[in-house]
Amino acid sequence: MFNKNDVLEVEIIDQGTTGEGIGKIEGYALFVKDTVIGDVVRVKIMKAKKNYAFAKLIEIVKPSPYRVEPVCPKANSCGGCQLQAMNYQQQLKFKEEKVYNNIKRIGGITEFEMKPIMGMEELCLKGKEENGPFHYRNKAQFPVGVNREGQIVSGFYAGRTHSIVEIESCALGMQRDESQAGSDVNARVMEIVKTFMEVRGITPYDEKSHKGLVRHVLIRIGAKTGQVMVCVVINGDNLPYFQELVEQLLTIQGMSDISININKEKNNVILGKKIVSLYGLGYIEDYIGDVKFRISPLSFFQVNPTQTEKLYGKALEYAGLTGNETVWDLYCGIGSISLFLAKSAKKVIGVEIVPEAIRDARINAEINGIENAEFLVGAAEEVVPKYFEEHHGEAECRPDVIVVDPPRKGCDEALLKTMVEMAPERIVYVSCDSATLARDLKWLEGNGYKVKEVTPCDMFGQTVHVESVVLMSKENPTEGQRKSLTTLITNV
Repeated sequence: MFNKNDVLEVEIIDQGTTGEGIGKIEGYALFVKDTVIGDVVRVKIMKAKKNYAFAKLIEIVKPSPYRVEPVCPKANSCGGCQLQAMNYQQQLKFKEEKVYNNIKRIGGITEFEMKPIMGMEELCLKGKEENGPFHYRNKAQFPVGVNREGQIVSGFYAGRTHSIVEIESCALGMQRDESQAGSDVNARVMEIVKTFMEVRGITPYDEKSHKGLVRHVLIRIGAKTGQVMVCVVINGDNLPYFQELVEQLLTIQGMSDISININKEKNNVILGKKIVSLYGLGYIEDYIGDVKFRISPLSFFQVNPTQTEKLYGKALEYAGLTGNETVWDLYCGIGSISLFLAKSAKKVIGVEIVPEAIRDARINAEINGIENAEFLVGAAEEVVPKYFEEHHGEAECRPDVIVVDPPRKGCDEALLKTMVEMAPERIVYVSCDSATLARDLKWLEGNGYKVKEVTPCDMFGQTVHVESVVLMSKENPTEGQRKSLTTLITNV
């Protein structure tokens, strides 16, 4: 048994799902942040349990062959890039194994074809290819605060805290071509905002006292259009001297939309519901493939456009469309997958709970000349069962394909049951959490569907997060399987 403050030397032999290294001494597991498989390290136990402990890295005695020097000097303190010390090929292996192991262990599914992960090699830094991809995120949300000296700062929250780690330039943030002046748009925007606040005496928001004005700054960049959006989130109804800020931001090439977002709530939700336009049309535009999208400050739009095109391409491949199919797209957002599918389908019906997203989806369909896409507002687990009950005799309730792209919590049982009752030939499941994915796949496998193929996609290089696309086809379950899996979701 080991105790708090014990100093030990251990070899890291495994990696946890959140990126921490795992070592063992006499069967006792040590979880150590900022370590890589193959490292031999000296650690200090910070929290000891009966069979395991959380330990702090003191020294790397012998570095792993998979270890690389992080590109960002704040990688360890920020916590946003959990895998930046691991070379990229090992990152991809880690993510592949994470998806496979979750489907096998949680889902109990072993008979399926596991495809190689779709990596981001084309976005790797030249000359540092082993470090992996950087500068791919088209969206950044910077909290604003003050440091101990009372100076206005911005950056990102340290892991599991609301303490701001000062970062002038995030290595994951999208940049323009290096030949263009001011290529780091995020850094330039934050420099202008902080200087404006200092000159005009505008205070950052303080969570404890609920005082201060500026909470966050949201920045979006159109990867293909070069258009830039800035939205300043405030704890108030207006931003004093905003004309000066607008004039300064307009010196940035591509600046197309500037707004404030009003959020006076005492919570940690970044955006409020009200947007006030200061400049522009209230949106920027960008493309995924040849489909154009309008993106507002409140829109959900994938942060990695290069990999999104691969992800949606795989979903379209799995859908197997010939032009004669009816498709339901559940959790459709602003219609990004729906419009991809509509070009190859007879009809697509999208469902999304956020009214603003559905409004954007309908506009996006219109500007792309897509007339065979219909969008319904409401929670998928409520809208789809109700629609099926009221229209079950109609052809639209017997789709050929259902595409589902839920949030991290996965699908509600009521929705899964209705999906099975609708009896599509194929289900294409797009997931950002392979644990809840595995749970839902297990339920579907016990109720008439079989996992055929799984393809992971690295959307978030340097982090532990991974997307997956799964193809399921309809089969006939036994009565015993149905009964044994009826309560699975509520018990997980």
